[in-house]
Amino acid sequence: MAAVEKYRIVLTEGQGEIEEKKSRFICNIRPVKTEEEAVAFIEEMKKKYWDARHNCSAFVLGKRQELTRCSDDGEPSGTAGRPMLEVLLGEGLCDVAAVVTRYFGGTLLGTGGLVRAYTQAVKAGIEMCETGYMKYGIKLQIETDYNGIGKIQYILGKHNIDARDAEYGAGVVLRVVIEEGKVNAVLKEITEATNGQAVVEELDKVYFLEKNV
Repeated sequence: MAAVEKYRIVLTEGQGEIEEKKSRFICNIRPVKTEEEAVAFIEEMKKKYWDARHNCSAFVLGKRQELTRCSDDGEPSGTAGRPMLEVLLGEGLCDVAAVVTRYFGGTLLGTGGLVRAYTQAVKAGIEMCETGYMKYGIKLQIETDYNGIGKIQYILGKHNIDARDAEYGAGVVLRVVIEEGKVNAVLKEITEATNGQAVVEELDKVYFLEKNV
């Protein structure tokens, strides 16, 4: 199976809150790597908000959003966990868990009102998280002399490629990760700029983080 070119993750925990007819909906979101981590987070929130009427949850795991789970935790079927999960999936998020805690305000919201409230609560939580993309790339080692390093650093900078991992000795050795789809174009520029003097070796295929706001 081909590697996923990129997938979106949350980098930080976040908490958002909305109020609907005096009911409070508090959404906590956390990055998770495994089902065990997701379940532990849900249990942690249930203990923290032990006095709430409901602690509904949803989580998504895997680069292709392969594993999903959701719980209505006593709310009418399909009014809480599923809408929460749909937001996570719709935002393209992977390896993330959300818990929405509801403190009942005394007024019934109806099924439509509950769906809207849980949906908006998760969106509010995501807005409070820093997110980014894990992109699939090639880790390369580039060896050059001191005449070529400035040209190579200029090319890498132009493509927003981090070139801080460098060793200076008789020559210069750079280790960089380049998005798979850009590798050929960048290496072509480096070859032309150094008249073919730069030596490039592929070290590994990895995912690397690209932050976004």
